Amino acid sequence: MTKKKIIVLPVIYVAAGPGDPQLITLRGINAIKQAELIIADVNTMDIANAHANETADVVAAVDEDGVPMAPAVRARLAIDAAKEGAAVVRLCAGDPVVEDNLAVEVSTLAKSKIEFEYVPGVSPITAVPTHAGMSLFANKGKEVHILNGSEPIDWSMHLDPTIPIVVINAADKAPAIASALIARGRDATTPISVTRDGSTTDQRTIVSTLENIPVVAKAARQSGQGVIVIGDLVNNRDKYQWFENKSLFGWKVLVPRTKEDAEDFQKLLAVYGAVSVEVPTISVEPPRTPQQMERAVHGLVSGRFQWVVFTSTNAVRAVRDKFIDYGLDARAFAGLKVAAIGQPVIDALVEFGVKPDLFPANEHNSEGLLEVWPKFDQLLDPINRVFLPRADIATETLVEGMQAKGWEVEDIVAFRTVRAAPPPAHTRELIKSGGFDAVLFTSASTVRNLVGIAGKPHASTVVAVIGPQTAQAAQEHGLRVDVQAESPNVSILIDALAAHGETLRLAAVENGDNVWRPSKRRGSMRRKH
Repeated sequence: MTKKKIIVLPVIYVAAGPGDPQLITLRGINAIKQAELIIADVNTMDIANAHANETADVVAAVDEDGVPMAPAVRARLAIDAAKEGAAVVRLCAGDPVVEDNLAVEVSTLAKSKIEFEYVPGVSPITAVPTHAGMSLFANKGKEVHILNGSEPIDWSMHLDPTIPIVVINAADKAPAIASALIARGRDATTPISVTRDGSTTDQRTIVSTLENIPVVAKAARQSGQGVIVIGDLVNNRDKYQWFENKSLFGWKVLVPRTKEDAEDFQKLLAVYGAVSVEVPTISVEPPRTPQQMERAVHGLVSGRFQWVVFTSTNAVRAVRDKFIDYGLDARAFAGLKVAAIGQPVIDALVEFGVKPDLFPANEHNSEGLLEVWPKFDQLLDPINRVFLPRADIATETLVEGMQAKGWEVEDIVAFRTVRAAPPPAHTRELIKSGGFDAVLFTSASTVRNLVGIAGKPHASTVVAVIGPQTAQAAQEHGLRVDVQAESPNVSILIDALAAHGETLRLAAVENGDNVWRPSKRRGSMRRKH
């Protein structure tokens, strides 16, 4: 029997870009999707996991102690997999060709006769200054000096005040670079900026002059990789700044949530420059005795009910899961009338293939639904029975209101809510000490459970709630409600938080205060009981 020949594919090097996961190129994403092995720099793991196919192996390029692998070791991993016929992607942080970080790796590949391809990315050289509000050619100059700070530099070659300087791999060397330039005759008042974590919501930029940067850098207490810009173009930040002016830029927002929530809080908050930290507070579990739910679903199909009422996305999910178990789909709702509370519930039903017949137009809660709920009419209504799938901790308001209008309600526990385990100690300390700028509560139960497993958020933390019942729960636990959504929708809630953040920012600017993030102002605040 002839042995099948293995086709050895080129190893594809993909530049991840300056930091923002969305700045990776489309070609880079496609390469990751097709890869069977992805060897990723640590700070690109999120990008790798976001785009890798389900069967791919994603490997961090570090050893067992978390220390970055030597270039030859990374190359050997790629070589061994490629020789087995695997499609290999080497996902690199930043722009490794500019920084010449790939020489050893590609040389090792060449010795093993393994070809490689390179997918370039957005370069930090241009992306970071852009995100920091600086156009490299803002002064209509024809020249920019781009330097690699990890190598010795002859600063006497860079004294022309009309030529901006961009230095990579040297953020921690800014004071030494400034001293070297001054010593060789550069004007001590020349502007200089240092930007770290550029293009991400953790971006931080400090601005000073060559003579003052040692003091400013020390006070900032920052360290790590970054980009230095030197020259008069730094003074144009007010004109070109856009990224750091976002209404929630740099805010750390706590999101207590159920493990089953479908909302992508991270993307919604990132639009306004915020970073979300999600803490599971509730786990949604099936009912302990599923027989009632099973009989109710059979009743839906057999015509036992005239109405089915959904008050949460979890209820929609519970019924949908039962339908899948029985091989049913949305067509089983034919002849039924469907009511829903809240836009997320409506969206979940529409995704299921069901268009609600009734929902409150104003108050998106039980009281709002009761306002539009019809009275039972023996002549017009063939059946007076309503199916209400709910949580085990739901209130009786809706049931009593429907019964008062002549309906018979089968109030069935469709799912249980169980309090989640406490978050890590570090997260609990941030919650209590004011390390979060804001907390988003999307239900009364998330309030109760967060306080139960982690304690109250600090008084400096902005509290944003999705509706009146959630606001009441927060107030009952001694929390001040700062933001309430006009309607129970996560996007609207985040928009309202962003508007509040912008108000705080503008007030701080008007008062000449550069510190306006709640977590940075907490020292002067005390908890209100």
